[in-house]
Amino acid sequence: MKNILLPIDFKGNEQLLLDKAYEIGEKFDSKVWLIHVAAPNPDFIGYDAGPQSIRDSRAEELREEHKQIQGFARSLNRKGLEADALLIQGTTVDTLIEKTEKLNIDLVIIGRQTHGIFYKAIFGSVADSLVKKTKVPILIVPLD
Repeated sequence: MKNILLPIDFKGNEQLLLDKAYEIGEKFDSKVWLIHVAAPNPDFIGYDAGPQSIRDSRAEELREEHKQIQGFARSLNRKGLEADALLIQGTTVDTLIEKTEKLNIDLVIIGRQTHGIFYKAIFGSVADSLVKKTKVPILIVPLD
């Protein structure tokens, strides 16, 4: 197992996922690819980008997320595990599937929280969609 993909969503539960990725990555001498898939730009999905202040705010949010995910990769590197961080804009599931193929990912470690039926109907589940759409093994870590 050479490459592990670890999607990060910045919901405050990253440490549990980082610990699990470290535990498995260390045992198999794997490289961990941390990835955050940010929402695509509004013009990409057919909406106007909005006033400059909104674009500036979004750019600052992306810079902050990039700094955070880079920090997570550095913390794994300091522990002796090879890790790289990616921040990519796009649709979450399609982008993750594309990266599993492009990076030759052997395992995806993803967190999953329990949500009500209303939430699932509106937003769905990234973990469920990945299980259905990829052939790469997935380790689902409960975050509740």
